[in-house]
Amino acid sequence: MTTNERKLVLPGDIVGDARSLAGTGTKKVGDKLVAITAGILQADAERVHILAMTGAYEPRPGDMVVGIVTEANTGNWLVDIRAPWPAPMHVSEVPWRVDFGETTAYLKVGDAIWCKVLFVDEQKKLQVTLKDRNLSKLEGGELLEVPVTKVARIIGKNGTMLNLLKGYVECWMSVGQNGRIWLNGTPSDVLLARSAIEAICEHANSPGLTERIQAMLEAARPGGVDAGLTVERNAAPTGDAQANESAPEAPKEE
Repeated sequence: MTTNERKLVLPGDIVGDARSLAGTGTKKVGDKLVAITAGILQADAERVHILAMTGAYEPRPGDMVVGIVTEANTGNWLVDIRAPWPAPMHVSEVPWRVDFGETTAYLKVGDAIWCKVLFVDEQKKLQVTLKDRNLSKLEGGELLEVPVTKVARIIGKNGTMLNLLKGYVECWMSVGQNGRIWLNGTPSDVLLARSAIEAICEHANSPGLTERIQAMLEAARPGGVDAGLTVERNAAPTGDAQANESAPEAPKEE
């Protein structure tokens, strides 16, 4: 596969041999690597991936997601993570000591959280948790939902696209694998981040995506946030760190 080749494949197509390692959208069948979803074939130095064109979010253990509390019960919460079924979160899976029946004192219906999928069993039952590094309730900000299949492009290989965005916007970002994104910053920065993310989604399958987005950001804010020397770019609280550390590694960007 050459650098500029962008091949569309269908489920069942052979995309590798015994030496190939399975990446996103592929699996080993005997000594062949086959596609399990329709999309664009991409390969990096280690694995073969399929960048899906469409698809719904299917939770996997360890996924970092933005959830919204939809129900508070005496001993747990139900959380919408854009899966086909609700995700319970037991009081033992939060960083607070919650007395029986006091769940609404900590999380109410409508609250947004940065959480992790704890497990998914064979019956597709799942649970999420807040008991891990950088997981928390998300205060303020606003939410943006994008197609799940665009998340890899928003992140970029090793976080390159997110790093590009953060060079131009003073905005904390939590990018969930479920396609829900939390943005928190000044109105102008949130607007610029949202516009860039929407452009990434619109042109996700086009060559030269990084250059296109960089040109857009440079036109809006020449020189980036460092040009005015007003921002000390230390590690941002919660959301900014989460975007790189928790998001899945994307297929190689071409």
